[in-house]
Amino acid sequence: MAKVKVDGDELILELSFWERVGALHSSLRVSKSAVTKIEFIENLWSSEVLRGVRAPGTAIPYAILLGTMRGRVYRDFIAIKGRGAGVAITFSEGSFERWIFTLRQPKSEIEKLLP
Repeated sequence: MAKVKVDGDELILELSFWERVGALHSSLRVSKSAVTKIEFIENLWSSEVLRGVRAPGTAIPYAILLGTMRGRVYRDFIAIKGRGAGVAITFSEGSFERWIFTLRQPKSEIEKLLP
């Protein structure tokens, strides 16, 4: 599943080959200074977390959700597999307002991203 990596002053949401195919998107990049909030979430499939309409992407409810969720004034990138815990990272700039993905790395690695 998706993993966050740091490359200099950029964050990269690294996607596997099949995630890139399902999401119809390549790995994402944004400046580290754009991170405003990091939330650890137990239920990624709730209506408080997911919003908008998926376009483009792939979805099988409660199994996999990959792609862009769009609303009138926002775009979120989603990479969820299964019903496990996850992360929502909110940005002040960039092509997506939030990255929401299943947690597959230690929380301590993600917590270090906040300035």
